[in-house]
Amino acid sequence: MPENRRSRIITEGEHRTPNRAMLRAVGFGDNDFQKPIVGLASAYSTITPCNMGIGELAARAERALFEAGCMPQLFGTITISDGISMGTEGMKFSLVSREVIADSIETVCNGQLMDGVFAIGGCDKNMPGAMIAIARMNIPAIFVYGGTIKPGNYNGRDLTIVSAFEAVGEYSAGKIDREELLQVERHACPGAGSCGGMYTANTMSSAIEVMGMSLPYSSTMAAEDAEKSDSTAESAYALANAIRNQLLPRQIMTRKAFENAITVVMALGGSTNAVLHLLAIAHAAEVPLTIDDFETIRQRVPVLCDLKPSGRFVATDFHRAGGVPQVMKMLLAHGLLHGDCITMTGKTVAENLADIPDAPREDQGVIRPWENPLYPQGHLAILKGNLAEEGAVAKITGVKNPSITGPARVFESEEECLQAILAKKIQPGDIIVIRNEGPKGGPGMREMLAPTSAIIGAGLGDSVGLITDGRFSGGTYGMVVGHVAPEAAVGGAIGLVQEGDSITIDAHQRLLRLNVSEEELQRRRAAWKPSAPRYTRGVMAKYAALVSSASLGAVTDLSLSS
Repeated sequence: MPENRRSRIITEGEHRTPNRAMLRAVGFGDNDFQKPIVGLASAYSTITPCNMGIGELAARAERALFEAGCMPQLFGTITISDGISMGTEGMKFSLVSREVIADSIETVCNGQLMDGVFAIGGCDKNMPGAMIAIARMNIPAIFVYGGTIKPGNYNGRDLTIVSAFEAVGEYSAGKIDREELLQVERHACPGAGSCGGMYTANTMSSAIEVMGMSLPYSSTMAAEDAEKSDSTAESAYALANAIRNQLLPRQIMTRKAFENAITVVMALGGSTNAVLHLLAIAHAAEVPLTIDDFETIRQRVPVLCDLKPSGRFVATDFHRAGGVPQVMKMLLAHGLLHGDCITMTGKTVAENLADIPDAPREDQGVIRPWENPLYPQGHLAILKGNLAEEGAVAKITGVKNPSITGPARVFESEEECLQAILAKKIQPGDIIVIRNEGPKGGPGMREMLAPTSAIIGAGLGDSVGLITDGRFSGGTYGMVVGHVAPEAAVGGAIGLVQEGDSITIDAHQRLLRLNVSEEELQRRRAAWKPSAPRYTRGVMAKYAALVSSASLGAVTDLSLSS
């Protein structure tokens, strides 16, 4: 092993004796002080099924790191369950937790001068949080995904957590009875693992695998399967090799690697949250990446996978069909992937994919053949216009009518909107506007899964539009536009919309427009006043004071570095 920053410091002279004494108390022997010390950052908790299996994975990683000649030091970080907090005030803390996770990992690893970091996460914000910290520190690192949940089943159909949210809308619309609603809820989440469609967790785990910061196939393994534990051990050996060779995250997380990640997210039909998180990770890695890059890549990449929320299959089906490597190989074979990017295996992307066929197997329906994609272009469109001068993100696949003009139905919070949907006050052709839910205005940029699922459940998914300065769950689909920037809280045009105003959402033209005159907009802007902050102390007040626009990734250190 080369000299490492922590192991070198604790052996420099007699004045380091107290440091060694402290480490002896946690298990170091005479021969251990020259070994690289690895921070084992575990997001284990029983708060959510996404993370409840991570404790066992951390124990497996600890043993494997010892075997690989490292000295692991285990510490914990937090999680917020998006699914449990959804639709409540608690959901405002979800995106905030991404920053807390990043800050906590960075604080421990730099405070203890770790030689490397092995991060394990499950729920949505664990992954970008860990990757932000890894990118900032730039010490040898690897990420391990806690794994996806297996699908629930009721009456012969696969269920996910989104099934439960949509069942609420179906029940409200009189399409199912109370007993079926309860049965869906009882069967939707059968055990450990993150939400089972190509929602945010599986989207981000896939993106991290594509970038080369986790091992091939690891992003779609089920949490409860033995291969997930085995892959965790293999990840420990890969990290030990990276420490020996001083293979650093910023050598892997290059501009090309981010382009690869965006390309695969488009091909998978992944979550809108990938835009927010990849921008934030790129900022931490000091890689130039803008929201417009997503639109450029979208136009040349087909959607190849038929995955939930708008498709038929779940992540475990995708894994059996060949997973992320199969999709990567198809994209590489058609010139849409950078094959020369280095990965945590020590090999390039092209070398990792060398033995994978160019076309998917014919005995599966999850990954479509290249000549028969689900959609000819990617699904995450960047819309701009006088309602979103910095941009907004729309998931445009799975919608019959990607262009709609209608009257605005304005709500100042998610709760107000949900009540109106369940009370049948939303009509076909309406454009719902949910504002003051942005990064600063929320604060925390809540996900709007409850109202969007209620719209789908009520059968309005193809006839009602929704725009918000908040976010969407990875489980959301329909004619919905999120991340509208500038947000209402900083004077964005979404805060100037009045009930009944005409709004146009046009995915073909990538347009989000408020159909009032510029003179009228100026009049409204002159009369606009910011609302009083909703939090004046604590973590939410600090977050609101620091957070950037969603168009820049909603990062909290932008003003500090600019």
